[in-house]
Amino acid sequence: QVQLVESGGGLVQAGGSLRLSCAASGSIFSINTMGWYRQATGKQREFVADITSGGNTLYANSVKGRFTISRDNAKNAVYLQMNSLKPEDTAVYYCYAPEIYNSEGYLEVWGQGTLVTVSS
Repeated sequence: QVQLVESGGGLVQAGGSLRLSCAASGSIFSINTMGWYRQATGKQREFVADITSGGNTLYANSVKGRFTISRDNAKNAVYLQMNSLKPEDTAVYYCYAPEIYNSEGYLEVWGQGTLVTVSS
């Protein structure tokens, strides 16, 4: 069974930084894109950033210049460095991989989420 497990969430003051990590486990041949979404209370889940296996990145306008996504292909891991955090960044952050390739074919996998709270 393929899983994505996030870590690194927590409580931080506005202007502070946090680093989220996500590691894929299980039988995996390859992972193309890995990324992060977030969902604030009472709002829809929204795209934050993603990165391809080749290192191409994409960011939501709301986080561009403050967040940096990176990955370690050898570890099947993706990271999100969040700087200059704002109260509006408060949300549950989900790791996401739309195409994990293994013996079953291509799987779409979500992590369980990690809570980030930014106090003003």
